[in-house]
Amino acid sequence: MRFSFIKLFLLGILILVSHGANAQSILGEWKTIDDISGNPKSILEVFEKGGRIYGKVQKILEKGKENAKCIKCEGDLKNKPVVGMLIIDGLKNESKNEYSGGEILDPENGRKYRCKIWLDPKNPNELKVRGYIAFFYRTQTWLRVKK
Repeated sequence: MRFSFIKLFLLGILILVSHGANAQSILGEWKTIDDISGNPKSILEVFEKGGRIYGKVQKILEKGKENAKCIKCEGDLKNKPVVGMLIIDGLKNESKNEYSGGEILDPENGRKYRCKIWLDPKNPNELKVRGYIAFFYRTQTWLRVKK
């Protein structure tokens, strides 16, 4: 009887630890939130490839903008659909849960910014996303999409 209790206890610990490790990752799907209106804008997938972090638009949530194109973008992205577009490009791990050294694209104005992202230390279901021009910056909070 005692042996079964120890097994059950250890199994419970293992489940809690593995769930906590999953919740601590920046990888996965995030709901982008407009920092001015507070309205959801899109679903973005953050993924790793070759040791770098990238983010791709999966779905636009704003009514009437579902088929938006990047009209103000330049080069190969000009007039391309925003859905499927890579907007976070080449971030690298700088510290425990902080990634920077790459760029983020704002498809609404076609501009690229230096970027830094990190999990909110108080809530791992919130991703802080900061875009920089010189010493000016803007930070948004994105919400983890729970499946």
